[in-house]
Formats: sequence, C-alpha cells, structure tokens
Amino acid sequence: MIKVRFAPSPTGIPHIGGIRTALYNYLFAKHNNGKFLLRIEDTDRKRFVEGAEESIISSLKWLGLNWDEKITHQSERLSVYKAHTQTLLDKKIAYKKNDAIWIKMPEDKIFAWKDLVGNKKISFEGKDQQDFVALKSDGFPTYHLANVVDDHLMGITHVIRGQEWISSVPKHLYLYESFSWDPPKFAHMPVILGPDKGKLSKRHGAKSTLDYKNEGYLKEAILNYIAILGWNPGGDKEVLTLEEMVKIFDIKDINTSNPKFDLIKLEWMNGIYIRSLSVEELKEKLKDYGINLTGYSVRELNSLVELAKTRIANLSEFEELINPLFNPMKQELESEEKQIRDVLRAKLSTLDNWNEEKILDILRGEAKVRNKKMSVIYKIMIGKERGLPLPQALTIIGKEKTMNLLNE
Repeated sequence: MIKVRFAPSPTGIPHIGGIRTALYNYLFAKHNNGKFLLRIEDTDRKRFVEGAEESIISSLKWLGLNWDEKITHQSERLSVYKAHTQTLLDKKIAYKKNDAIWIKMPEDKIFAWKDLVGNKKISFEGKDQQDFVALKSDGFPTYHLANVVDDHLMGITHVIRGQEWISSVPKHLYLYESFSWDPPKFAHMPVILGPDKGKLSKRHGAKSTLDYKNEGYLKEAILNYIAILGWNPGGDKEVLTLEEMVKIFDIKDINTSNPKFDLIKLEWMNGIYIRSLSVEELKEKLKDYGINLTGYSVRELNSLVELAKTRIANLSEFEELINPLFNPMKQELESEEKQIRDVLRAKLSTLDNWNEEKILDILRGEAKVRNKKMSVIYKIMIGKERGLPLPQALTIIGKEKTMNLLNE
C-alpha cells in the first residue's frame, strides 16, 4: 500500500510552501488508494514555537486534508531513536563525540537515486559528505536519524518534500543501508519563490494559511491555487475541485522549475470560486466568516449578495461594498459637488418609476452636464470614489434610503 506523510516541525507558521507539500502528499495518497499520515517532528526544542502545532493542525483541518492514522510526535519516541542509535554504535557505524552520537560517512561510496520529480538521476560522492550528528547530547535525535527511522517503521513508501532536502539524501540513504532497510522513493519539489524571487518564507512575503482564511479567502481557492504552483494538471483547465485533483494527480506532472507566488492570481481564483456560489451558499460563507447579515429584508439582502459577488475578491470585501450604502463615509464636499448633490436629490426624489435604467439616466446625465467622472458621483453619494454599481445598488435599497444618502 502507498503510504506518505506530511512531517512539519512546529517551529513557525504553516505557510503556503508547507501546505503545498501536505497537499501533494495527500493527492498522491488518495489517487493511489493509499494513506496520508501526519507526523509532528518536534525534536528541535530550541526552535520550538508555542502554538505552531495547533496552527498546523487547524490549517489542515480547515482545508480538508485529513490524515488517516493517529498523529505521531517524535518527542514521544526518544527511546526508539536511542535503541536504533545503539545498533549503529554496535556496528561501528556511529561513534561518540562531545556527548553526542555521530555517523561516520564512508568516502568510497556513491549515493544515487532516481528522483520522481523530473525522473532524473541524482548522485553524490561519499568523499564530499561530512560526518553528522544522529543523537544530540540532550538525548533528542537530529532530523536525519528520526526521519529515516520513522519513515521505515511507519511504512512510508514515498517521500515527497521540497528540493532543499536533496543534499540530505546521501545521509539518509547511508542510514537505510546501515540498518539493512530498503529506502522509500524520493520526490523533491521545486521551491515556491516569493515576490522578491527569494524562497517563499516569512521573511519573503509568506503568510500563515490561516491568515488567508482570516482575510476572507475560500479554502477551495487556496487548495486550487497552491496545487497549480508547480503542478501542471494538463490541458487549459486551472479551476479544479479537490476531488478532481485527486483523480488526475501524477507526480510526473510536477514541474522542475520554481514557481512564483502571485497574490493577484490567488485573488482572481478566489473571485472565481465566490462567483460560482449560489446566493444562499455565499450567505452561509459570509455568516461563517463573521459578517452580520441582519437588518436587511430578505429581498434586499439576496439582491445585494447577488450584486456584490460579482465584485468581491474575498469575503472581507463584502462589508466594504455594502456598508456605504447604509452608512456613507461623509466627506467634505466642494461647492460644485454640493450643487450636484442637490440636483441629484431633487431629480431622484421626483422619480416615480424607481428602476435601474431611470436612475442611471439621472446619474450619468448630471455627470455629463458637469463634465465629471462617475467617481465624483460615487463620492457624493457614498463617500467613496468606487463601490457597487450605483444604479443597481440604489434600485435594491430603494428610494427612501437613497434620499438618506443625499442628506447634508
């Protein structure tokens, strides 16, 4: 059976790069009717960040990347690593130095494997490898030892991770050989670049996946966007559900070049998903996001949601568009702008047939007479130079509330 794992360290935020690793492991497992495991590699106590593990778990749960077995914590398995280190000492493969256990790397070996990303052979000469610590003086294992021991004991068949780990593979292959174990197959993905073309990280523009949730991005859009950051599903279709991704995912379709994180494209994709929702579905998303949808009639709310979903790129923008229609941001108007306001109030107040076409005629006509852009009309009415299409919005809120917008 195919078995893969996502093995984050609770040393920082679970940003897009880490979540993409989790997603690719999940897609590969589910495509092959295998298992997706979660292992918390918490042996680096000096870099431990309070709350990081909770953020990792919350991110995976929110995105629907559910693991198939109980979460494993390496900090609870110290006796396992100590026993395996003793095996290496007994075989004269390891030695003690400064209260730590070191692995002696052989100089006469070639460490090679065929990486599944790009289907290319990668090799390192033993003479270029340095000895490394397996068990630290505090009794905690290093990443190299714990990673290999756990992958073997957990039955991991494929290791899918970032290409920054390629240089560590010779150490891991030597440990597998030293324990007389068969190594898993390796797939090292290209790293995601930030806006400055450096590796995406907190320093280079990365944010927590939960930050995107708090900013009103939909999980479906987040999953879809990070999936195509380095993976070409084939054809022209980019908008894919998680189920569709599972069906067509193949490691051979992972690109070898480093993709660049593009917030504009993420916003575009989030807008695509928002516009695909029905009014009722979007209302539920908005309520779950914490937006108060009371105080409107059913007709008014449904019409505003239908109109707003054509303009918003994330859920947080809903209130920014709707609130000015009921609580305009009053600005100091210039003399001519006050004249325009008075004319609009007079013309709209006498309008008997309250509909989008008639309202548009009045707004556009006054802008044309005064040689003003429509942004000036927006400013006069809602205190902002842009927002929801005014004719449609004013038709929805009705004549009485429109008059309130034009009060001094």
